[in-house]
Amino acid sequence: MTTVEWVDGKVRFIDQTCLPAEEVYVETDDYHVVAEAIRSMKIRGAPAIGVAAAFAILLAVGKRQFASGQEMLEEVGRAVEVLSATRPTAVNLFSALRRMQRTVEGSSSSAVPELFLRLAVEATVIYREDVESCRNIGSIGATLLPAGISVLTHCNAGALATAGEGTALAVIASAARQGKIVRVYAGETRPLFQGARLTAWELVRQGIETVLVTDNAVGSLLQQGRVQAVVVGADRIAANGDTANKIGTYPIAVLAARHRVPFYVAAPTSTFDLSVPDGAHIPIEERSPDEVTHIGGKRIAAEGVRVYAPAFDVTPASLVNAIVTEKGILHPPYPRFIAALFEQPAEETKTP
Repeated sequence: MTTVEWVDGKVRFIDQTCLPAEEVYVETDDYHVVAEAIRSMKIRGAPAIGVAAAFAILLAVGKRQFASGQEMLEEVGRAVEVLSATRPTAVNLFSALRRMQRTVEGSSSSAVPELFLRLAVEATVIYREDVESCRNIGSIGATLLPAGISVLTHCNAGALATAGEGTALAVIASAARQGKIVRVYAGETRPLFQGARLTAWELVRQGIETVLVTDNAVGSLLQQGRVQAVVVGADRIAANGDTANKIGTYPIAVLAARHRVPFYVAAPTSTFDLSVPDGAHIPIEERSPDEVTHIGGKRIAAEGVRVYAPAFDVTPASLVNAIVTEKGILHPPYPRFIAALFEQPAEETKTP
């Protein structure tokens, strides 16, 4: 299964809103279709959104005939604006778009074919980097997990959220292949049920014993000692280690701390945003009230009720025991180690 890829001049992606009932793939040569897929969560997961956005820039300029490099660069700018407006929290979207735009900045006098080639190379690099990051996150993160444990995860941070094997689920899958995992508890993840629809689907396909629980059963699980570690993904990590992830992550971190269960975040370095000092400055997306008041198009809430529907919450760094990246494992104090992570070349970065 490949969540998003470039195939013969088109973007091909799995429509995650159809899962688990149907495994539907969409192919398009229109970047507006990709933008809408990101907005409507047909494509979701911070790394996957970044990869899809990079490919969407190729679509924006791949079909048109341009009279000059300047005209092509203007179209890139318009596409970046459209894609930037899709979802505000996942920083991978913006970092991928910045990389694509910087690839051709100041090149208005260049030939159109040369500019397109530069963009195509950069999009491919973004894709391959994510695949490799997932592989490394999985192998590195598995070292944190002892044998014979049960793990809790929240939302979906697997292959469906990335171009590779995932982030949190890559850690879990790698540990499972080593025979360390007894079972995985997957929270259903209201309101759109990413845990029930996507994470459980992925884990069962891999032959990992999976137990689906309602979100409000997590406290009971931890209280009874059924979970020995929590592993989640991230959509944006601030310079101090505060982490934005799917709504409901923060209370799980609080409960894990209360019951002395380690809480781990797994994310590539592309998910860090050093321009944001702490979690209070992370923009939090609010979704449509219909996602809370309706399930499968059927209303479950009283008419006239008001809705608060944030898509994410912020877990303070003080509740995170370790952050797993493709370059190593970060431990507190996070501000110092995060800064060091980005000051050093990848090959020189050491696990603190």
